[in-house]
Amino acid sequence: MKTPKEAAALEIVKLLADHGHRALYAGGYVRDMVMGLPTKGDIDIATSATPEVVCKLFPHVVTVGEHFGVVIVNHNEMPFEVATFRKDVGIGDGRHPASVTFSDEKEDALRRDFTINGMFYDPLSDKVLDYVRGGEDISKGIIRAIGEARLRFNEDYLRMIRAIRFSARFGFAIEKETWAALKEKAEGILQISAERVFQELDKILAEPSSGKAMTMLHESGLLTRILPEVEKTVGVGQPQQFHPEGDVFTHTVTALSLLVNPTQVAAWSTLLHDIGKPPTMEVSDRIRFSNHDNVGAGMAAGLLRRLKAPSALIESVCDVIANHMNFINVRKMRLSTLKRFLARPTLADELEVHRVDCLASHGDISNYTFIKEKQAEMPVEEIKPKALINGKDLIELGYKPGPIFGKILGEAYDLQLENKLQTRDEAIEWVKNSLKKE
Repeated sequence: MKTPKEAAALEIVKLLADHGHRALYAGGYVRDMVMGLPTKGDIDIATSATPEVVCKLFPHVVTVGEHFGVVIVNHNEMPFEVATFRKDVGIGDGRHPASVTFSDEKEDALRRDFTINGMFYDPLSDKVLDYVRGGEDISKGIIRAIGEARLRFNEDYLRMIRAIRFSARFGFAIEKETWAALKEKAEGILQISAERVFQELDKILAEPSSGKAMTMLHESGLLTRILPEVEKTVGVGQPQQFHPEGDVFTHTVTALSLLVNPTQVAAWSTLLHDIGKPPTMEVSDRIRFSNHDNVGAGMAAGLLRRLKAPSALIESVCDVIANHMNFINVRKMRLSTLKRFLARPTLADELEVHRVDCLASHGDISNYTFIKEKQAEMPVEEIKPKALINGKDLIELGYKPGPIFGKILGEAYDLQLENKLQTRDEAIEWVKNSLKKE
């Protein structure tokens, strides 16, 4: 059974073939198919047809990279990248080739990044076309650059991060010469736009292997260039009684490896939750990191802004990091404070970060369990009820708006959360008595 995307891709290939053009699936879809993995991603199509021909054959086309032979065909309301077989000519800016010339499928395979990504699949004949021995490297568990590794990285330095992502994701070793070239060229990553680096890191953090990938980024010299705040956690010692696992970086890597289907917010928050420790480290009776949560939240904001991350992500990650130490106090909180804690919009992500933070260190998740039990006990309407009174009610009582309004309404809501005020009339009466006392 073909998925809707596969059916649509096949229709594109058939139409190109009906007009005398060779058309093949390329890239990650073919790799995952050969590896027997779920083929959930995009289906890229490589063809002998030029962009002009593709534009004439399909009514809904977006010319995103026509100079490089790439167009987007929207078919059955789904986008497909359709690229003309091409050969890259010269080294451009470390992001693109100097120019391209249209070629055949073999030349097109030879200009791709890694052998495992260089295979084609012909859906009409149901055959894999492997000009780069990608299948052999898959069987050996190897990430190998196609041709000369240094040239492949010079063509696009982002490939260095991609090599590590694939290595960590699949549990493959990076071939010796490819790894040597990667370490040699690490400085080149600074030529890549922040947006592209963020997108690649975002993909890494979505995988269960993100901890392994961070270790490889450190070992390659890439981490210090793209995430210097994380690199600075390497070698930063922690008190043995709370962190028997080792330094801050080891803790972070371990925590990442313990995440289970994390949201984007939880993944980035876990990576960055302790970056405030190096600048706040002090040694007195023991190693301490006073206020590292708030310092780290500010650092995370700067780091994510540098990477041009979405504003909503930055705001949520900073909230999670700033609050990740508050779980220490949950058992001592007043009922009203606990309910406000449970009503936090980022609580689910905070819980996951707290869970892996604990498991990656002392192993005590009793506060996590406590919060989960309270969530089960209290319905949402009890945790975050509609306020019994508001500012309009105070005005109707004859009081003039001012700073006192916030104080009174806040205290009234706390009493409501404590179940000490249960009706609007009780709240109104409490306000009258409270304002008389002021």
